[in-house]
Amino acid sequence: MSKNQLTIEPEVCRTARLSRDPRFDGQFFVGVITTGIFCRPICPAVAPKESNVIYYPSAISASIAGYRPCLRCRPDSAPNSEEWLGHESILKTAITLINQGYLDDHSLLELAERLKVSDRYVRQLFTKHIGVAPKQFVKHRNCLFAKKLLHETNLGIQQVAFASGFNSIRNFNHAFKSICGKAPSSFRSTDTPKNDDLTLSLHYRPPLHWDQLINFLRARCISSIEKVVGNAYTRTFEFNDSYGEFTIEPIKGKNQLKLTLKLNQLDDLAPIVERIKQCFDLNSNPEFISQHLSKAIPFQLLSNGIRIPLVWSSFEAGIRAICGQQVSVKAAHNLVHQIVENLGQKKQQLILFPKPETISNCDFDFLKMPGRRKQTLRDFASWWLMHSEEDIESILSINGIGPWTMDYIKMRGIGDSDIWLNGDLGVQQALKQLNLSIDDNQVKPYRSYLTFQLWHLLQ
Repeated sequence: MSKNQLTIEPEVCRTARLSRDPRFDGQFFVGVITTGIFCRPICPAVAPKESNVIYYPSAISASIAGYRPCLRCRPDSAPNSEEWLGHESILKTAITLINQGYLDDHSLLELAERLKVSDRYVRQLFTKHIGVAPKQFVKHRNCLFAKKLLHETNLGIQQVAFASGFNSIRNFNHAFKSICGKAPSSFRSTDTPKNDDLTLSLHYRPPLHWDQLINFLRARCISSIEKVVGNAYTRTFEFNDSYGEFTIEPIKGKNQLKLTLKLNQLDDLAPIVERIKQCFDLNSNPEFISQHLSKAIPFQLLSNGIRIPLVWSSFEAGIRAICGQQVSVKAAHNLVHQIVENLGQKKQQLILFPKPETISNCDFDFLKMPGRRKQTLRDFASWWLMHSEEDIESILSINGIGPWTMDYIKMRGIGDSDIWLNGDLGVQQALKQLNLSIDDNQVKPYRSYLTFQLWHLLQ
């Protein structure tokens, strides 16, 4: 990838790296010509001369250009950045699916068919914006994740290889050495404490309004599958054939969260970690978003660092949304709690959210809600068994599902950053209390953050 495709001005990059500004962590990377190494802008090493650096929009683009990741700042741990994708929604969706492991079990042609474009067009997008074919993108991404596991866990080399998406040790060793410059064993940490659970650090750009995020989740916790204790959030989850439980909490004095994972297997580790990062909106740029929102709402009213917490799956988000139609948060919480208590999956010592098959065949005699809404739950579950997220707008054909429900799923299930719930009762109350009249078009494509800002102002 050419450095000319960087969306941040080189002078801004220079200032950010010289000041080691954590707000720019993950937004660009610094290739050092004299050493052949690339770094994060927060790298603690002595800053090289400007004439000896090249700026890249992503760790993968720097790696593709032939630079090896720095051992001090560890680019494999930097928060991701979606800003460099611009508004290329197809590429963004493709990368989201790839990060979820889609190409591990499907061909590029199948990916293209799901995106409703040709495989040739997908290759063109990757070549234009990233400078590499999709399969090469996957290889570089997998190697960077493997490097993180080698640094932070006690997993064996073979476990790291398969957990990172490689199908053989030979392929892993060859790819890793070609990209990172050394054999995987040379990155093995000797001081990682022994622990049966997996523990990883997840980096983010400050600020992070953790109190807002954890309070939002606490009010909606379903005790069978999730809980908030102090500053830590814990929940059970399922992903393909993998299931387990994770706990996430802030690390004091650092722009990092501590993630502790219990898993039945390692096959889906990489996409599970990616989903957790997405659920806590760790790749967003809060400073930039706040500046953008100030076009429509006075800056002094904004709470900096607000993130959009996602529900673990879009299906679960849909069930929660249907239960929340025209009732209070507490009433909706009680309905979802009853569904999980009566229909939740039991695996070992864990309870997991019910499967679509279970809900589609349930009479819901235990729920106190109109029969029409019970049928909507069943119809939505049946729809889910036949469709994908890319077809989400077709749920409007289901009796009992309107734009609010669909938008809620988009925002808290899929992670759409541009959902304006202007018809939501909480949003309307906040606007009335503050005597605000908002032109939401001014804050595209970050209207979801505007929605959450207004919800937060009501607390």
